[in-house]
Amino acid sequence: MAEIKDPENTVIITLKDGDVVIALLPEVAPKHAERMKELARAGKYDNVAFHRVIDGFMAQTGDVEHGNMESPAYNARRSGTGGSDLPDLPAEFSKLPHDRGTLGAARSMNPNSANSQFFINFKDNHFLNGQYTVYGRVISGMEHVDKIMRGEPPASPDRMIKVQVAADVQ
Repeated sequence: MAEIKDPENTVIITLKDGDVVIALLPEVAPKHAERMKELARAGKYDNVAFHRVIDGFMAQTGDVEHGNMESPAYNARRSGTGGSDLPDLPAEFSKLPHDRGTLGAARSMNPNSANSQFFINFKDNHFLNGQYTVYGRVISGMEHVDKIMRGEPPASPDRMIKVQVAADVQ
């Protein structure tokens, strides 16, 4: 695991293959970083599916409204359409590029509609620059992200087993 320099602004996502450590970027996108920590601390991201995973592009998750259905009849048609019960966030665009391993805020066509969903870039996706908020970077465990089941939605989606702020891990 990578050295964690700022535990309060580091998130650990446990996947089936191992932990993914993400350094949040509160100096670049403070509202998005704060929202991720708030939802992680509330346990809202636990067991949420990766509902849109496109090979050579990105893995999207974070639909806390629909994405943590336990039943085998998991409603894939609705996953990806929801957020959280918190208000949407304003865009926090920056000059940071959407490089491999960066965390981007998923949203609708409205730039100010990001809420709880996010994606991790499998490769450099610079065509997204200036259009989606970058608010984190994988510092360890990208090999586990690379193993997430592909599909829109995947037939048997991988899930974020647990999401924690590093400062809260004993």
